[in-house]
Amino acid sequence: MKPKLTEALKTFGSHLLLIVLSFISLFPAFWIIMSSFKTGNSLFSDSLIPKNFTFIHYKELFEQTKYLIWFMNTLKVAALSTLLGTFLLLLTSYAISRYRFTGRKTTLTALLVLQMFPGFMAMIAVYVLLNTLGLLNSHWALVLVYSSGAIITNVFVAKGFFDTIPKSLEDAARMDGASHMKVFLSIMIPLSKPMLTYASLMIFNGCFVDFIFADLVLRTEETRTLAVGLFRMVNQSNSTEFTLFAAGAVLVALPVTLLFIFLQRFLVDGLTAGASKG
Repeated sequence: MKPKLTEALKTFGSHLLLIVLSFISLFPAFWIIMSSFKTGNSLFSDSLIPKNFTFIHYKELFEQTKYLIWFMNTLKVAALSTLLGTFLLLLTSYAISRYRFTGRKTTLTALLVLQMFPGFMAMIAVYVLLNTLGLLNSHWALVLVYSSGAIITNVFVAKGFFDTIPKSLEDAARMDGASHMKVFLSIMIPLSKPMLTYASLMIFNGCFVDFIFADLVLRTEETRTLAVGLFRMVNQSNSTEFTLFAAGAVLVALPVTLLFIFLQRFLVDGLTAGASKG
């Protein structure tokens, strides 16, 4: 077989595989979007593409449920967790990258080991701790849990990014009389915008769609987040509001999808910049 024909077949096969994988990935999302425009309550009551599109489910979502309250609760928790988690992540990764202190390697090893265990394994311990602190059914409980978890999941990416920044910049600033905090705020943070965007987006996305910890902590309907509220809505006895749930799921995905679209360039730069040391 000729080399050019072989190369063409390999390219065709690769593209075909990518198309199939893309279809498998996008089909569930397309199905949910189309189901949100169907009449009735069943996801299987019509063809994949509805014959008659309706927006009644989006209207009912705000009239018959507390969707707006759930959305604002989720946005508040995600925003506060992103701000606090990003700040703690910057301090932790900067200290580990730039300073040499007793227990540094042990800390890095502990953070690496903690990444190997899923977060829900600590649910009972976290629940007991929050109950002791009187934080159950509180949004601050979620903020503390999410912010702390952000350090574990993103510290190596952030540390790798700080490792790529030349130390000569810090040395020059200190020779001019800048303090450690001045160097951190005036030099390190402005230079770390790609990594900062990546870390913030990952934290926000994780907080916005989380269900496990939110369902564990929140008890009343007024404090519920979107994931918990929508699950409780369809988990009630004799509930058939599946197309209403589909409409809620579409609106849940919109903020995160828009953020990924507009910040895509910074997302890729931040992920690759911390992958190797220059």
